[in-house]
Amino acid sequence: MTATQPVGVGELHDDPAELEARLVATARGMRDEIISYSAEGQEITHIPEGLHRRFEEEGFYRLYIPRAHGGLEVPPVTFFKVVQEIARADMGIAWSFCLSANHALMFANWFPEEIHAEVYDGGDFRAASMYAPTVKATPVDGGYQLDGVVNYCSGIPWSTYFLGQCMLPGKAENGGPRVGLYIAPKSTFEILDDWGNTIGLNSSGSNSIRFDGAFLPARFMVEDANLIDYGFDGDSPGSRAYGNSMYSARHMSSFGLALAVLCLGGAYAALDEYESLMTTRKTTIPPFVLRSQDPDFLRYFGGAIAKLATAEAATYKALEMWQDAARDNVAGVASFSDQTDALLGAIGREVIIQVWEVVERDLYRTVGASASKKGERFELIFRDMAQAAGHRNPQLRDATFQMIARQALADA
Repeated sequence: MTATQPVGVGELHDDPAELEARLVATARGMRDEIISYSAEGQEITHIPEGLHRRFEEEGFYRLYIPRAHGGLEVPPVTFFKVVQEIARADMGIAWSFCLSANHALMFANWFPEEIHAEVYDGGDFRAASMYAPTVKATPVDGGYQLDGVVNYCSGIPWSTYFLGQCMLPGKAENGGPRVGLYIAPKSTFEILDDWGNTIGLNSSGSNSIRFDGAFLPARFMVEDANLIDYGFDGDSPGSRAYGNSMYSARHMSSFGLALAVLCLGGAYAALDEYESLMTTRKTTIPPFVLRSQDPDFLRYFGGAIAKLATAEAATYKALEMWQDAARDNVAGVASFSDQTDALLGAIGREVIIQVWEVVERDLYRTVGASASKKGERFELIFRDMAQAAGHRNPQLRDATFQMIARQALADA
C-alpha cells in the first residue's frame, strides 16, 4: 500500500496546479493498491469497501463538491486526470467511482441552492445517474410518489443519492411528455442484485434500482427539465452560489468525455501490460528474440503509443473547450449552445472508438493467446474495454454526426 497525505478541505485551493499535481500523484501512487482489489471487485461487482474508504480518505469523492460544502471544487481537467489514473489500474472500479463522483458537478448546475447544504452533507455526497425516464412521478401532498425501475445505475452501491429523470403527468408546452429531474436519497430506493453477468465492467456497480411507492419531497424535484437539453444562458444555481462557471454548463458532452477518459485509462492499462510482455517474452517465429528487439513488435508498440497520445491530446483539449464554453456562458460572451455540447460529446465518442481500436487491433491481435487466459490482467482489461465500446453512448455517433451537419449547414 502506498502511503499518501490526504488532501484537506480547501487545502492548496489557491494553487490549482499544485493541488492537481498532488491529487494525480496520489491516484497514480495507488495503482498497485487498486489492482490488488480487482479480483474482489469482480466478485462483489462494485468497489470493495476497503478501497471505497481509501477514496474517501484521499478526498477523491469531494473533487467536484463546492468548497463551501466540504469539497475541493477542482476543474474538470483535474477531475478527469484522477479518473484516468484510477482507470489505468482498474477500469471497472474507475467507472463506478467516476459515474458517482462526477454528478456533484451536475447537482449544483441544476438544483436550487436552498437544498445544496442538505444534499452535499458536508462533502459526503455520491450520486449514480441514468437519463432514461423510466420512473413515474405522481404528485402527492408535499411532494411526489415514485414508482419504477431504473437500469444501469453505475456507482449506485456507494451512492448517497440517485440523480434521475421521471415522467410527470400532463403534456409539455410542445405537446410532448413532461419530464422531471429529481435527486432521490438512498433510503427511497432498493438496489437490485442484477449486475455482474456482462462481458466486462463487472466491478462498475451498474445495478438497477427500484422505486416502489417512494415519497420524494417536492424540494428534490425540478419539473420540466430534460437532461438531454438542459442548459443555462448566463448562469445557474451553482454558478450564482459559488462564483464558479463550471457549475453552469451542458452535460451530454461532459458525460461523453467522462467515458472517453475511462476508456483512455483502460487503453493505457493494456499498453502497460503489452510493454511488460515486450520485455519478458520472445517472438514465436525465428529468429527467437525478445519482442522488444523485433521490428514488428516495435512497430505495434510504438504505433499504439502514438495513437493513444493523439487520443489523449484530443480529450484534454476538448475538456479545455468545455471549460471555456462554461466560462463564456457565465461571462455573457456566448451561451453554452447545444451545438457546442454536441461537438464536444462527439469528440468523446471518437476517442472511445479510437482507443478501443488500438486495444483490439494493435495490441490484442499481437499480444499472444496466453495473455487472454482467464485471470490474466490483459484479459480483464480487454473485457472491460469491449463492454465500454458497446455502451449506448458510442452508438449515438452517427445520429450526432447528422445533428452537427444540420447545425453547420443552418449556420452557413
